[in-house]
Amino acid sequence: MHMIGTRSFPLQRLIWTMFGMAIMKQRLGGGSFMVTAFTIASSSSRSVRASSSLAVGRLPFMPQSMSSAVHSGRTSTPARRPFPSPVHWLGQRVGSSLRQSSSAVTVEKDAVGASLDLSKMLEVTHPAFEVVQRDIVKEYGAYCTLFRHKKSGAELLSVSVDDDNKVFGITFRTPPEDSTGVPHILEHSVLCGSRKYPTKDPFLQLLQGSLQTFLNAFTYPDRTCYVVASQNVKDFYNLINVYADAVFHPRAVNDPNVHAQEGWHLELENKEDPLTYKGVVYNEMKGVYSSPDSLLGRASQRSLFPGNTYGVDSGGDPRVIPDLSFEQFVEFHQRFYHPANARIYFSGDDDVYNRLEIMDEYLKEFDFSPISKEKSVISWQPKFYKEPKKELEYYPVGSNSDKAPTHMLNVNWLLNDEPLSRMDELTLGVLDHLLMGTTSSKLRKTLLESGLGEAVTGGGLSDELMQATYSVGLKGVASDKTKDVENLILQTLEQVAKEGFEMEDITSSLNTIEFQLREFNTGSFPKGLMFMLGSMSKWLYGDSPTDSLKFEEPLKQLKDEIAITGSKIFQDAVQRFLVDNTHRTTVELAPSPSLEEENLKEEADRLAELKSKLSDKDLEEIIQKTKELKALQAAEDSPEARATIPSLTLADLKREATEFPIAVNENEDGSGVTVIRHELGSTSGIAYVSLAVDLSRLPFDDVPLLPLFTQIMTETGAGDLDSVELSRKIGTHTGGVDVNLMTTAVHPAGIDQSASTAGEHVQTKLLVQGKATSDKVDELLSLFRLILTDAKIDSQSKVIELLKESRSRMESRIQGAGHAVASTRLRSRYRVGGYVDEIQGGVSYLETLNTLLNQAQEDWPSLRARFENIRNTILDSDYARGSMMLDITGDSTVLEKIQPSVNKFLKELPGIPDGQKMPDFNSVIHPWVPEAKKRMAEKVPITDEGFIVPTQVNFVGKSGLLYEEGEHVPGSAAVVARFLRTSYLWDHVRVMGGAYGGFCTFSAFSGFITFLSYRDPNLHKTIDVYDAAADALMATADALEADPDALATAVIGTIGDMDGALQPDQKGAAAFQRWLINESAEYRQKYRDEVLSTTPDDFRDFARRLKSMKNQSVAVVGSKSAFETAAANGKKMELKNLL
Repeated sequence: MHMIGTRSFPLQRLIWTMFGMAIMKQRLGGGSFMVTAFTIASSSSRSVRASSSLAVGRLPFMPQSMSSAVHSGRTSTPARRPFPSPVHWLGQRVGSSLRQSSSAVTVEKDAVGASLDLSKMLEVTHPAFEVVQRDIVKEYGAYCTLFRHKKSGAELLSVSVDDDNKVFGITFRTPPEDSTGVPHILEHSVLCGSRKYPTKDPFLQLLQGSLQTFLNAFTYPDRTCYVVASQNVKDFYNLINVYADAVFHPRAVNDPNVHAQEGWHLELENKEDPLTYKGVVYNEMKGVYSSPDSLLGRASQRSLFPGNTYGVDSGGDPRVIPDLSFEQFVEFHQRFYHPANARIYFSGDDDVYNRLEIMDEYLKEFDFSPISKEKSVISWQPKFYKEPKKELEYYPVGSNSDKAPTHMLNVNWLLNDEPLSRMDELTLGVLDHLLMGTTSSKLRKTLLESGLGEAVTGGGLSDELMQATYSVGLKGVASDKTKDVENLILQTLEQVAKEGFEMEDITSSLNTIEFQLREFNTGSFPKGLMFMLGSMSKWLYGDSPTDSLKFEEPLKQLKDEIAITGSKIFQDAVQRFLVDNTHRTTVELAPSPSLEEENLKEEADRLAELKSKLSDKDLEEIIQKTKELKALQAAEDSPEARATIPSLTLADLKREATEFPIAVNENEDGSGVTVIRHELGSTSGIAYVSLAVDLSRLPFDDVPLLPLFTQIMTETGAGDLDSVELSRKIGTHTGGVDVNLMTTAVHPAGIDQSASTAGEHVQTKLLVQGKATSDKVDELLSLFRLILTDAKIDSQSKVIELLKESRSRMESRIQGAGHAVASTRLRSRYRVGGYVDEIQGGVSYLETLNTLLNQAQEDWPSLRARFENIRNTILDSDYARGSMMLDITGDSTVLEKIQPSVNKFLKELPGIPDGQKMPDFNSVIHPWVPEAKKRMAEKVPITDEGFIVPTQVNFVGKSGLLYEEGEHVPGSAAVVARFLRTSYLWDHVRVMGGAYGGFCTFSAFSGFITFLSYRDPNLHKTIDVYDAAADALMATADALEADPDALATAVIGTIGDMDGALQPDQKGAAAFQRWLINESAEYRQKYRDEVLSTTPDDFRDFARRLKSMKNQSVAVVGSKSAFETAAANGKKMELKNLL
């Protein structure tokens, strides 16, 4: 998978990693890519029905920044993001004086409380290892020992923390010399079998039957990382053994078929057919190179690094990938995958000696190889440009688009050609937040309000690599305005260098960063993973792996400097790193309606020329190799080979469903408001709060306006505060405030909760969400009330700006995450919740954005009146409080401390305490349903649709009904659907079909199944694979009768999806969701029991239902040529040009 990395200083890498766990990257418009490609469909809320929630929200996207392109070929980890999760975390007040100690943000840490036991881990030694360094990162209660293996020279960082989500990682420095993508292809390939585990794909078997909380590998421009995590010790060690053997002894270096499958190969079935290129990475990168945002980022990085490894594409350029030979592939592994070039990482609460013992088993057969380490050293790119450079490149656009093509550009700087001090790194991180961190930040605000473009590009600071860069620009720029954009960026920076920043802005930005560092909320990903990535940013280049993780000292130094000189430290940084820096490039991308066809023709001509030079014997050899590869891909591993993979048993699983605390108090203190509390063991002194406001009384015509309305609430100012002042206040006093939407189907009252429903019982909420330390909850709740009741909804210019940015983001999403778009379209045909998703974030929403933009420009008073009506309706005095819910997560101390603030807030909310009560939507149909169903029949009938975009790959979706309304949907259905995802679809769509991902989702609420593919070279063939799934499942059921271990594996993997590690805020959100959808603990236990007792007959029942699937339909995002080929093969669709 293609990911674009971090723009942060080392301290923030713990939070702002390549997964985009923090706030800033959402500002970048449409340049986002999916965090998960293969298993995004397996996302599991803590509700037992993993796909049942129709919550409105975006799938997890990656940040878009210029320099740290990361490629992940083995995406496997479920997204595990129970809604709702705030998007923007904007900071915490340091205190009235910046000179005070860094402990002013009082986030209490539990990990240090375990220091007496953990400190003993520093005393552990092993005869095969020497101790290089012992250190304690007090900020996170982490007791760290850096070891060096005496025989092989491998370095190993052992981190002991009070965290049962244990993490192992092994990272190799792998600088490429060209853009053949060899490190990326190797990353895919080493997990395809090894010396001890000779199956075709041990990774897949781990995915199928592990309790892993993270299982992945990813490629940076200069390193390749292999990471696993689990809360189960036995499972954790199983994962380590498979990964360690894979990286040091992969089958791939002896079997050219692995390189052919994962990288590239020539395919030919008949002599008269044209030659084609196939390969997973090849097709993945064709998808990446179809994205304008990705093209701009890659061109920007290339322009700054003409002389070192960062100037080539470690992921691979599709035009160059076929130049990679198997011999070069093997040589790359031999050169870099030696223990002497490895950085091995452990974290968690497991035994340190066991860690060393396990790794010694793999390392002791290697002697030290100084050449492996020497050859991997990254050379510095000198800052030698005497004058800034300019480059012009092109990106593909549709030839039939109604919208006038626009340009996009980045202005880029190489910031350093020698190591930065920790003070410089921190200064640059805070400076970046001041310039770009929020919509009110100086540079971002100036660009967006200029009217020169539609969305910000570039991402600002990126320092995940050895050399930091800065990149910023705009997309959606008229061809004659690109120079104006460049001048505006440079002039704004010159102005900042001269005039500086307001102290209020500095305080807000600094507190934002400090809160994030202290809270260390890593969302859905293991804390140990983030700790590893933070350490690697220095360790990889020969520095201490722990020094950069300590933020107290540089933070205090920065505060002291600010207290003395004010803004000067940031002004000097702007002058030094940007204004006076001539190692600068401006990269412009111009639209080309013919580029897609030119790329296709170039590939076809290259292959035709190649074929013309081949003899009949050569062609026969290619045909034979094609047959051999397909036979290998279709073949099953022997039972003996499968038995080598270490696994858990059903006896290792927890039988009881996990429950989270919840206490519901209706009409609290006579306020009319329902308050829900989740008292956890500890939340580090932080309260997580959500205010839910009902939306059901709004007319259905206004539903598409709600995403824009929620943006307005936080981005235009409120009360006496303008947008800048509001942003400052949020950053200064809280850990973040955001407004989101939630639409979810609920269990109808009096109906068996395991029965499929028609989705007519729905909850629709506006969620004002945030977090703060307990002493700042009064400020947090005051901000809640302010933006809810007095947000400025009369700013025409800001609304136009937001609409343009949203449109740009949506267009990028269609090209980069077409499978999500296809999925939304499919769901919109069957259930009201799905249709709401569609009109608020699908293809239909793109049309709505264009309409609203025209209305905002031509008839602003009427649009403003609609916003006013929305607010007046949801805050109607007779109805407001009776529909409100205040959800609070905290520990006992927090809940006690904040109660006075809660009481005050409840009294100040709009509405009367004894007003009208909200309807019980568990018992009555939601008022949106009749009109929604009418429009569904008109706008999204059940039919096959194709959406044409300029791309080299496709995103193929198909859906249908398996369970009729009222039918019992057993927990075993989750096991079968997961088996389809991790076995049949993996093999046929990904391995044999060459797509980057193939998966399915199943909703127990609705009874619908959806098949999806990601970056797929095929279209009609993929639909054929979906159609053959029922027969494959039936055959699987027969095989499972004779192989109970395989069935147990499927069950274990499903339980692993259900039992992920959660942060405190996620536990509260999960409990709130369960309560809101009327889901009982008894049902959750019954569902789990059914998962655990799955039989082969359950597979047969699912297969029969799949065979007779009702209301089938297709939705595809793809290229014009792919639709033409599909039509010629009997797969005709209603086509529409989107971009």
